[in-house]
Amino acid sequence: MRNNHIFNWITVSLIVISSIQKTNAQPVPLGQEKLVHHLDQELSGETAKRNLEFITRLHRMRGSRDYNQAISFIESKLKEYKLTSIEVIKIPTDGTTMYGTQKSRPAWNADFAELWEMEKQNADWVPTVKVADYNAVPLVLAQDSRSGEATAELVDIGKGVSENDYTNKDVKGKLVLTPSQPEAVVSLAIEKYGAVGIISYAQNQPTAWSKENENLIRWGHLATFTNTKTFAFMVSLKQARSFQDRLAKGEHIMMHAKVIAEQSPGSYDILTAVIEGADPVLKKEEIAYTCHLDHPRPGANDNASGCMSILEVARTLNKLIAEGKIERPKRTLRFIWSPEIEGTIALLNFKPEMAEKIKFNIHMDMVGGGPETKSIFHVSRSAQSLPSFINDVGEAFGDFVNHASDNYASGEEVRFPIVALEGGKEPLAALLGEFHMGSDFEVYNEGSFRIPSIYLHDWPDRYIHTNYDLVANIDPTKMKRSAFIGASSGYYLANIDNSNLPSLIDLMKRDVIHRASAMLNYCQSFAQDDQEDIKFYFWLHEMDAFKSLKQYATISTDAENDYAKYLSNLKLSIGKGKQMVIQNKNAAVIFSRNNQVKGPMTVFGYDYFIDHYKKKEMPALLSFSSLNRSGGEYAYEALNLVNGKNNVLEIRNNLSAEFGPIPLDVVMEYLEALESVGVVKRVE
Repeated sequence: MRNNHIFNWITVSLIVISSIQKTNAQPVPLGQEKLVHHLDQELSGETAKRNLEFITRLHRMRGSRDYNQAISFIESKLKEYKLTSIEVIKIPTDGTTMYGTQKSRPAWNADFAELWEMEKQNADWVPTVKVADYNAVPLVLAQDSRSGEATAELVDIGKGVSENDYTNKDVKGKLVLTPSQPEAVVSLAIEKYGAVGIISYAQNQPTAWSKENENLIRWGHLATFTNTKTFAFMVSLKQARSFQDRLAKGEHIMMHAKVIAEQSPGSYDILTAVIEGADPVLKKEEIAYTCHLDHPRPGANDNASGCMSILEVARTLNKLIAEGKIERPKRTLRFIWSPEIEGTIALLNFKPEMAEKIKFNIHMDMVGGGPETKSIFHVSRSAQSLPSFINDVGEAFGDFVNHASDNYASGEEVRFPIVALEGGKEPLAALLGEFHMGSDFEVYNEGSFRIPSIYLHDWPDRYIHTNYDLVANIDPTKMKRSAFIGASSGYYLANIDNSNLPSLIDLMKRDVIHRASAMLNYCQSFAQDDQEDIKFYFWLHEMDAFKSLKQYATISTDAENDYAKYLSNLKLSIGKGKQMVIQNKNAAVIFSRNNQVKGPMTVFGYDYFIDHYKKKEMPALLSFSSLNRSGGEYAYEALNLVNGKNNVLEIRNNLSAEFGPIPLDVVMEYLEALESVGVVKRVE
């Protein structure tokens, strides 16, 4: 009976909220009527896509000539759009220098790569069929391949990651065919058994559309930090199956491979510019718009779309301010283009004063996928280890676009459809309020920096990391809507003060009801004790999110008590929950973070933990999973929760509430492993 009462109460509350939204003709969130009007008029999905078209011609690998050309292009646009403090920050990369937990990766440039099938004519082998050409499709060459040349027979080694894959196979001096990523087979195929190169048909991240298109060529990788210099070509599934059929019939396939590519000392080139704040004091605080610029050609959705969307935000807001249509924000808006994750972690360690100034982060990574990509748009929130009101702000503008675009697509008259003339008219249908990992915002969110973030992104995208991530699949309307959510959220955050409190607190109260409903549904998957634990931390995080306002506005004791009472009344119907108690000798142990090692353990092309951990067997937490949450997510949050106050039981309970139950001993083992590499230390 009690559960029925809970769900009836939640249902009634949601109906009331829904009816308010329906009867108010497209209400503008947080009183931002003027801002929304001008953004709808000025933001241009066409301009964003036109800029995107240029950089998708470039193979934007870290430190490469094409990456630098993309930087130069965006820099020229920033000057054209009259932004200020335009700067290219050059952070040296030599393969040894550490920036926090990121070992700097040297620049990688490729000049030539071709793979030919050979045919014997008279006594000579001559090239007859070109299988791969770097100049035509750069993705055919795995990143970090090194120069080499070989005429050799092709051998199918299967996955190539175990000794059994090489039974009765002679690969010495041969080229090996594998479905594994090239890096995974190097130790056996190249180093132990003497193969001269790799041909991989590794497939993309699994989605419902996996393997439907046999012509996709996947982005391949070799290790950056290795003494083994080899090369790898990437081919389509169709090409690989053709090779396999012929080899199975006993045919000998002779190939010729030639690669000219090298690593060299270089730099992480990070472009930044600002719209300076108007308040003499608050302008020292910044809201950072971020994206990652590096990616193989074409890389249209991933991530030319994010890069050009924040450029469009910069153009639009600066123009509206210059024309007097909106006021200059109190705080400074900063725009940053960098290499993915590695560039961000290098920047925040190389420029700690910048990290100190940034109070909020709005990250865009894959925000333009049209219907052909089968993508679903997300407005994702910060991890639970960092409760913040920023999530309510981002979700408010995301929800606004959802309703406006749905009504517009349904033929209703809409004040702010946020549609590009050359774009689609489909509803946005963004998913709101989930936490996802996978891009630079992880670094901002991480326990070393604790910068609350909104993460705008598409997932799934059936063409991610392939040669089909094309300009043709980009929708200008999607880019305009993404830019709108980012622009409105960032501008609002740049002005947050006491005057915003009434509408923002009202919004947070409404959002709690939605989240409570979702939490109750989530709880049904777990045992009763775990349900109580989830509820306990839900209310704790909600109150902490409210308290995060205190840094930006004056919250009276009465206002705080009123919000606490509001949550208490909800608890009467839903249940307040109870923190789980586990009798364990390690439960009361407390760890603190080593502030000299800043950043997440797994970064890009390098894993700090694995590089420093001395034991062969990895901690069980790294391979733990629950309800589609991976060990990597548990590990990321476990370290975030280390703060010198939380004991191991509290860390375990937080993790269980966020991702699903996990044994306390598994958490303790991981924390002790972090202790062994000097990342955390025990508080005596």
